[in-house]
Amino acid sequence: MNCYNCGSRLSEHDFCTACGADVTLYKKIMRVSNLYYNEGLEKAGVRDLTGAVVSLRQSLKFNKNNVEARNLLGLVYFEMGEVVAALSEWVISKNLRPQKNVADVYINMIQNNASRLESINQTIKKYNQALAYCLQDSKDLAVIQLKKVLSLNPKFLRAHQLLALLYIDSEQWEKAKKELVKCSEVDANNTLTRRYMKEVDAMLEPDEGVRGEAKRKKDEAVRYQSDNEIIIQPLGVKEPKRSGVSTLLNLVIGLAIGMAAIYFLVLPAAVGKEREKANQQVLQISGQLDGKTSTIAEMEQQNEDLRTEIEELEAKLNGYVGEGGTLNTIDGLLEAAKEYLNTGDVVATAERLQEIADTVTREDASESFWNLYDVLFAKIGPEMSASYYATGSKAYGDALYDDAIKDLTQAVYYDPKNRDALFTLGNAYMRSEDNENAIATYEKVIELFPDTQVANRAQSYIKQLQSE
Repeated sequence: MNCYNCGSRLSEHDFCTACGADVTLYKKIMRVSNLYYNEGLEKAGVRDLTGAVVSLRQSLKFNKNNVEARNLLGLVYFEMGEVVAALSEWVISKNLRPQKNVADVYINMIQNNASRLESINQTIKKYNQALAYCLQDSKDLAVIQLKKVLSLNPKFLRAHQLLALLYIDSEQWEKAKKELVKCSEVDANNTLTRRYMKEVDAMLEPDEGVRGEAKRKKDEAVRYQSDNEIIIQPLGVKEPKRSGVSTLLNLVIGLAIGMAAIYFLVLPAAVGKEREKANQQVLQISGQLDGKTSTIAEMEQQNEDLRTEIEELEAKLNGYVGEGGTLNTIDGLLEAAKEYLNTGDVVATAERLQEIADTVTREDASESFWNLYDVLFAKIGPEMSASYYATGSKAYGDALYDDAIKDLTQAVYYDPKNRDALFTLGNAYMRSEDNENAIATYEKVIELFPDTQVANRAQSYIKQLQSE
């Protein structure tokens, strides 16, 4: 235990031996926090998760920096299916103790597993959708959604409880009890689960003793009310005998009244009950159809997403192995390097490098690829530039200015520092009356070779062209 004031380790004394602060109350608070933590640990060990949550929260009320209590609370939440609450506790724990914290393992276990993280997201969405269906009184759809939730996260306690409540509402007692048993397996002492279980057990196993006593009391006497008086007729008392005609008349009248009651009261009620039952079946079938339609739509969307992903992957694969792909381009560069090293043929090497430059941009290949390309280009550049300069100069001398411009441009491309080729290219532009390119070329000569005779001549030519 460390001092709250200076951070030094405390001794058995009631004051800090380093700074002198009074730590009597501080030690008591820390002990109470640890006591609740141990209590929560014991309850979690016997799957009393609700009790464990209460104890661990009490521990954190006394000491919010109790990292062990936070980590255990996160585990308890995770076991109850409350993944978001668990992650919240582990993130807080990670911020309190960045190093050597087991919360790192728990967080990475969830975040590094993309499929599990997606499953958690789907669980939350479907559970919220089920709640929305309940508010809309679409209980059949809510049941379908909750079953999907539990298929993704079988330990989601609140989903089990909500599903059990829906079964109770529809008087499906056996199914409700099955769900509540699953709740008890997750959390053995949850108050809400025990409350629901009590109601279900009361319907599945009624108290026979109470029912028998009520029946006996009913059999002992016949009670009925006349105006404001309650008349009790013992069972042993017999009514006086009546004549046969009177009895027959009463029988006929009673039969007529009974038939009328059946026609006007019982029959409409039975028809209404059957009609209501038919409407319930229609609603149930409609809900099932809506659920299946929703499932089909989700599957179609997933199919479309998978098809799009496959097309994107195929496009990427073609970018690597298809015609003009990265792998073919790398092979071409390696072949050019091999040919240059084996034969020294700069012309053939230049042709291969030109093909690569025409099909690949700087962003399409790696830095290592372009480093090798630049090395090869630097090796063949001067010789290729000299060759093109020779043919370009000859064409310039023969007044074939278009051919000269073409060859001299290649000479400058392969060796930008070939001063004579660049200056002669400017002259060729000027002779072909392309003043704009001539001026741009002369300016390049001045930029690359300042304070030289060639630069001075270029400057004079620029003035001449601008005056024209």
